[in-house]
Amino acid sequence: MPIYQVALPLPKRQLFDYLHEQQNLHPGCRVRVPFGPRELIGVVMSTTQNSPFMSKLKPISQVIDEQPIIDSTMLSLCNWLAGYYHHPIGEVLHTVMPVALRKGESDKPKPIETLRLTQTEPDVIPEVLGRAKKQRELYAELLNHAQTLSVVKQKYTDGVIKGLLEKNLATIELVEDTRIDADFQFNSNVIKPKPNVEQALAITAISQALNKYTCFLLEGITGSGKTEVYLQSIEEVLRNRKQVLILVPEIGLTPQTVKRFENRFGLEVGILHSNLTDNERLLVWQKSRAGKLSIIIGTRSSIFTPMVRPGMIIVDEEHDASYKQQDGLKYSARDLAVIRAKEHNIPLLLGSATPSLESLNNALTHKYQLLQLNQRAGNAVQAKQSVLDITNQPLQAGLAAGMLTRIEQHLKAGNQVMLFVNRRGFAPALLCHQCGHVEECKRCNKPFTVHKSLQKIQCHHCGAARALPKQCKECGHHELITQGVGTEQLSMFLQSQFPQYSAVRIDSDSVRGKAKLDNLLTEINAGAHQILIGTQILSKGHHFPNVTLVVILDADGALFSADFRASEHLAQLITQLSGRAGRAQKLGEMWLQTHQPGHPLLQDLINNGYGHFARFALSERKLASLPPFSFHALFRTESLQAQDGFEFLSHVSQMLQHPQIRIVGPIPAIMEKRQGKYRMQLLLQSHSRAILNQVIGHFSTDIEALPIARKVRWSIDIDPQDFI
Repeated sequence: MPIYQVALPLPKRQLFDYLHEQQNLHPGCRVRVPFGPRELIGVVMSTTQNSPFMSKLKPISQVIDEQPIIDSTMLSLCNWLAGYYHHPIGEVLHTVMPVALRKGESDKPKPIETLRLTQTEPDVIPEVLGRAKKQRELYAELLNHAQTLSVVKQKYTDGVIKGLLEKNLATIELVEDTRIDADFQFNSNVIKPKPNVEQALAITAISQALNKYTCFLLEGITGSGKTEVYLQSIEEVLRNRKQVLILVPEIGLTPQTVKRFENRFGLEVGILHSNLTDNERLLVWQKSRAGKLSIIIGTRSSIFTPMVRPGMIIVDEEHDASYKQQDGLKYSARDLAVIRAKEHNIPLLLGSATPSLESLNNALTHKYQLLQLNQRAGNAVQAKQSVLDITNQPLQAGLAAGMLTRIEQHLKAGNQVMLFVNRRGFAPALLCHQCGHVEECKRCNKPFTVHKSLQKIQCHHCGAARALPKQCKECGHHELITQGVGTEQLSMFLQSQFPQYSAVRIDSDSVRGKAKLDNLLTEINAGAHQILIGTQILSKGHHFPNVTLVVILDADGALFSADFRASEHLAQLITQLSGRAGRAQKLGEMWLQTHQPGHPLLQDLINNGYGHFARFALSERKLASLPPFSFHALFRTESLQAQDGFEFLSHVSQMLQHPQIRIVGPIPAIMEKRQGKYRMQLLLQSHSRAILNQVIGHFSTDIEALPIARKVRWSIDIDPQDFI
């Protein structure tokens, strides 16, 4: 019997041997195998003639796939991932596959659930729908053509769909997808904007490199028309009958990006993000692998989507931290896009108004080709940026009196204003006015956040919540006061100050639920709300043509952070938020309230722009031997006892001693306790990426075998993006 080596989704850096009578099981096929008292689904990696466990080998229980579901190119990519990020190959393969395939579902496409009208009269809306606005909208869409149920659910709730079904106006049919290939014949009659000189140069450069690997960094100021460069570059790829994969950082950007691409090309666009069901994600995966989709748009994990004829990969807002996975396999989707583009020998386009220092350095050292857009598209002008010194000024809900006057001026002019405060909830702390006691989460040693509308306090680190207390549990005093400002408090204050205008809050509390954010953004652009209050969700590339004023309440904390990347992230945030103002024909302005108006970072950014700041920051990083001029690996531990983590990392530190590796730690993480666990870190730094990876790889099995390793949960983070 042949012996097959199978990768299983286990935290073990090894393959497992199994027997099977079939002679030609291909690498990349899934199998079901016994493992102790349970059965697991694994992936065949190779065959071998001998095994150290010959007498104990068990047979494979079931062969799930006749042909590999993970092709040789993707297997090669998975082996690279396992080696570079020092992660067990079985868990890597588990991450790469859609959830449905991990559970043993067939990789063969199922009939598609399609919603169609039972009977139609052209342009006639049945009277039975009455005032059911959403049902009438959906009915009008279905008059044109039937739609797949998954697409309908992107825009309408289950209740709207159920309403049409119960009134016998629509029915769900199972339809086989009989297409052999994607429709690459896009609508070429759409009137498209004429590119300016900079856009034209960028489009030409990309078009000349379509049949080879080239990585472009498109550094374009906010509102400079980067998406138009993407669209016109994609045209050439589609003409060559090849597929395009586009990564966006947030779910909230997906609907508006999809609409723009669908309107431009008139083609079906595959969508991948975490709000989809397992079956919906599997369907897009199947269609892309079969070549039935020409354009795929998705968030971080869509980088693993198979393409039968890859033509181009685009990473929009490439600087965004959400491209880095923070648990399990800690991969960077942006960095993986580079590896994948090389593997397929296709161009990669990284776009951002505020490129990461790593990507910018690669462009300045000619590893990437730098394309720049320094003018806003059309006649739009960059927003004027200013700093407001709030030292010794009285503040109301975090706002200075002068800023309230400015807000009123813009509102009276018929414009919208946007206010940024990076705290959701009413206030970040609740304390006793008598004794000063702060209500803290005992599992995280952090203050509870006050949510006044819900009458509760909640820890935003572990999710623990309880009713808003009526008195101090230390002294029994009833006067409890809030400290700091959150989005909820600011929204309530501005609504009371300007009752004639509508204020809307956009944070992770207010946009929960399918299509909630998309609906809010549609309402904003329709002019239903004039005052926009939110967290970083607002900074993610949204287009608000009527916003003329952006106010950043307080970003001083990042100026004194222990994280060396904090200044870079702050500069990116300020620039991105500033870019939301004055995007159409109206002039825009951005005001930053600060207690540090003379800080060099703020002065450089306001007066010289992000490009100058980033290049100066690179020179500072070089002098300090920080990334991208050195390379980091971070060992993290979580344990019930702080001493266990310290002891484990001390052993690791002794093992990894090397003349070209600098070791810092073990030290507590910036947030030392979370969810009842103590968190420790060990940082490794080297000027040689190869030596760093080689040393960690050599000792990873020995580290796993340490007796103390059983008492801690540990992980390795290669190229860490935060130290929290």
